[in-house]
Amino acid sequence: MKLLVDSGSTKADWIAIDEQGKVLFTTQTLGLNPEVLDKEEIIERINDRFDLLQNKDNATHLFFYGAGCGTDRMKNSLTEVFKGYFTKAAIVVEEDTYAAVYATTPKNEKAIVCILGTGSNCSYYDGAVLHQKVQSLGYIVMDDCSGNVFGKELIRKYYFNKMPKELAEAFEKEYNLEPDYLKSKLYKEPNPNAHLATFAKFLIQNKEHKFCQKIIKKWMKSFVKNYIEQYDNCYDVPVHFVGSIAFYLKEELEVIFNKYGLQLGNVLRRPIDGLIAYHGEKE
Repeated sequence: MKLLVDSGSTKADWIAIDEQGKVLFTTQTLGLNPEVLDKEEIIERINDRFDLLQNKDNATHLFFYGAGCGTDRMKNSLTEVFKGYFTKAAIVVEEDTYAAVYATTPKNEKAIVCILGTGSNCSYYDGAVLHQKVQSLGYIVMDDCSGNVFGKELIRKYYFNKMPKELAEAFEKEYNLEPDYLKSKLYKEPNPNAHLATFAKFLIQNKEHKFCQKIIKKWMKSFVKNYIEQYDNCYDVPVHFVGSIAFYLKEELEVIFNKYGLQLGNVLRRPIDGLIAYHGEKE
């Protein structure tokens, strides 16, 4: 049994397949980002799903693609956690961009592949190897155009009294904005980036409002300039996206891409289904 996992900071999608690629079961855990979780929290999140707990000794392979796995230290750390849990499985841990590549990019095609979800990143795929020019420093410093950046922007606008009155009133009804609650979520509890990203839903729901449009355009332009334009051939190859932010703001992406003369390729909400076809034929 092979386990395929696509994990962001908010949630992780799991699919178990047999040697012929037939789906045995699917499940979902909370996100397993090793940059913000320790070993005990990761194990607790896996144990929370009975089908994973019940089948941990049946897994022969685990292919994990996750946020926070962009460095060898994080890959090795998470690999050791999985080795201790799925004791009979061969473990492969890669950054989440590889899942995006396998889901969006035809075999041997060159492309720039981006993730816009809770976090964000951007890589160039030469048809065989992934190249990354920007090393992510995480949600505090980077993650342009991501859910957590949008959330932070909205909270700042609200608290600095820069949000239009009608939106501020709707924002108050939608979320708990009490200072003590927010500070606890952001500074004392796990996954503050995931909590910030929950506010992005409000931006998407109100994306036709001029205020929200301004924020969306600001960060999309920033993503193009800081990430995509790092690659000299960015105007010559398609740019693919995965993630909920890209999926629900596809029209806005098209506008920005037309402005910059970029080629918008495939835009998927989740890459997990594409991994079935890819790993159904691989050992």
